Amino acid sequence: MATRTTSERVREALSAADFPADKDQLVHCAEQARADGDTIKALGAMPAETYDNLGEVLQSVPLEQGQDPADEAAQRRTHDKPGLAQSEKDVPGNPIVDELGENRGS
Repeated sequence: MATRTTSERVREALSAADFPADKDQLVHCAEQARADGDTIKALGAMPAETYDNLGEVLQSVPLEQGQDPADEAAQRRTHDKPGLAQSEKDVPGNPIVDELGENRGS
């Protein structure tokens, strides 16, 4: 299972990061900030991309379960980095099924 961290620990670890930055630069910045091992490993588990801001990092880094539901939903809904699991995205339901329910024999 992938190592996970919290959005607060990522923000603290990358407070001095200069964006845009690639994954290796962000991991190095977290190491320089003496971030905890789980946060450094979680940053290392991100897709090897260039990140334009902290928001993109938070969308891609594996976060712990039980985090703020708004942060969790935003992460799944808005990520656009290749290699991130589909389960990390909210997929809207079928509007007809949402309104009428499951197949009603039609």
